[in-house]
Amino acid sequence: MFNRDRWIEIIEALNANKLRTLLTAFGVFWGIFILVALLALTNGLRNGATANFANSATNSMFMWGQSTSVPYKGMNKGRRVQFKLADVEVLKEKMPSLKYVSPRQQLGGYQGANNVTRDEKTGAFQVNGDYPEYIYQQYMDIVKGRWLNYSDIQKEMKSAVIGTDVVKSLYDIGEEPIGTYIKLQGVNFKVVGVFENPNTQGDSEEEANTIFIPFTSFAKAFNTADNVQWMAITAHDDVSITDVKEQVLSIMREQRSVHPDDKRAIGNFDRAELFAKFTGLFDILSFVGYFVGALVLLSGGIGISNIMLIVVKERTNEIGVRRALGATPWAIKSQILQESIVLTLISGLAGIAFSAGLIWFMNYFLDNNGPVENFANPSVNIVVVVIALIILSIAGLLAGFIPASRATTMKPVDALRTE
Repeated sequence: MFNRDRWIEIIEALNANKLRTLLTAFGVFWGIFILVALLALTNGLRNGATANFANSATNSMFMWGQSTSVPYKGMNKGRRVQFKLADVEVLKEKMPSLKYVSPRQQLGGYQGANNVTRDEKTGAFQVNGDYPEYIYQQYMDIVKGRWLNYSDIQKEMKSAVIGTDVVKSLYDIGEEPIGTYIKLQGVNFKVVGVFENPNTQGDSEEEANTIFIPFTSFAKAFNTADNVQWMAITAHDDVSITDVKEQVLSIMREQRSVHPDDKRAIGNFDRAELFAKFTGLFDILSFVGYFVGALVLLSGGIGISNIMLIVVKERTNEIGVRRALGATPWAIKSQILQESIVLTLISGLAGIAFSAGLIWFMNYFLDNNGPVENFANPSVNIVVVVIALIILSIAGLLAGFIPASRATTMKPVDALRTE
């Protein structure tokens, strides 16, 4: 039980050798500081890396046709696989676990040849023919106007949603793009919306230089008929797209008369699988942070235990006097244990305070200097801090247990004889 006299004794004991106490406390301070700092840095890297996925449906895959590598049904290998619009309906019918199946056609690229004009201004932009569902698979912030809808699809409307960099290239400052017309390879399209990609990393530059038009209008304007260049496929939340990917590919091989064992004919990119690899990597980094921090804390606890053994040795006479005056073994043991716990908690709380200051500084720097690629919002869950404090308390008890036990095993007469 803590009382005023006990606190005075603890403070006097810790002040008896300030340098030794400081060096001993530094081991625990450094351990908890390293633990919290490593976890904050790991979370910062995790948040930064997953920001690339924040504005897209992570439970998605993309699929496109390539060249066959196996002859099949009288057709030679090397045949180019061409998806059709009917394949989309087949996938939806055979696989109710799929939430969105979005076909796409694509023209040009923002680093290619000039393909878009407006009055005397021209530019090279990527033009995508899409269905309205695509915005749920790759989120875009519509800053003006609207996104594509099924009225555009059914009526083959020549509507266009353009990126913010397209606006900068084709319009004067302050000029309103909504309601104006742009020419895509000589075909007029009316601008009905302007979007920006809120993701500031990765391929945001290309996205901002993109023009979206209805899939049916794309097919009519550029004579692509019912061809589909590639598909974006998203599964329902309770189904992993990785688990059903092989079934999707199998259906498409059957649809396009591709040999069932031809793995090269249909290319695919599994965003969910990539996201899982990222999260798995950071789980490993978190484990490393816990492991390293625990080892440093352990070394600090061992240091405290060693110092308390020295303290007990130095106070042998004092312990003998107290025993001779009637102090119980538990009173002696509790004194040593409390000194150990106090030293451990004070140094541990100091480590937490300094690491919290480091986390605050990192977030302050990011807020005032802009985002850093693959690093954002370093933080530590408060539960981790509470658990660390509990572990520190246990470590303090363990660190003082052996010295306290040794102190109570000494006979008062032997302790008084010790020089």
